[in-house]
Amino acid sequence: MLLCRVTGSTVVTVRAGGMGGAKLVVVRPEDGGPASSFVAVDAVGAGSGDLVLVAQGSAARIPDAVASVPTDATVVGIVDEASHDPGG
Repeated sequence: MLLCRVTGSTVVTVRAGGMGGAKLVVVRPEDGGPASSFVAVDAVGAGSGDLVLVAQGSAARIPDAVASVPTDATVVGIVDEASHDPGG
């Protein structure tokens, strides 16, 4: 899973079958790596600026809300608090 920040939303007027009304958000990894944003399906109702957990790959389709959605990235949690000890 990745710790990401929601930076925006995506509006899609024409969708593939199975996408239904899935909400799509733009997220950016918080790990200080490449600042490459990507689109994820939002299964939890995250909003702009929220710190979230994103599941990728086959794990992204495990939540019931997105089981039939063709996705490789799903927001699966809104983070209340996170801490990091870079020393170990």
